[in-house]
Amino acid sequence: MEKGFKIDVALMDTGILYALADKKDSWHKRAVDFVSVFGGRLIVPFTVIPEVCYLLNAYMGQAAELAFINSLVKRELSVEHFREGDLSRCSEILRQYGDNNIGLVDASIIAVAERLKIRKVCTTDWRHFSVVRPKHCDALELLP
Repeated sequence: MEKGFKIDVALMDTGILYALADKKDSWHKRAVDFVSVFGGRLIVPFTVIPEVCYLLNAYMGQAAELAFINSLVKRELSVEHFREGDLSRCSEILRQYGDNNIGLVDASIIAVAERLKIRKVCTTDWRHFSVVRPKHCDALELLP
């Protein structure tokens, strides 16, 4: 049997991306430490991008927003676009976890995780992601 290796993959949520940029954020050090040692591929679901851009621009200014966009252009982070079925799955997740008020962006991260069979999510929002039971695994591994 041929042995291979599997590249580590994690999805990025809004809070962790914002924390990377804002040195005053309580998650900044954890976020930077994690990204600097993570040897795998970091993926940003497309739905996260407008939310990150809004927060960066509103709290840190246009230069911070542009720096984030440039990191995507330079492919420092991979972008995953919605596919057929993702929005429908988001709707199911929003209904299923309605009492938790998860929201579209978090539901989209879960839908993308299920579709790509990714178990790791980089987030500051452990409250929402810890209650979700995705279809492809028992629970998501929340990082950092």
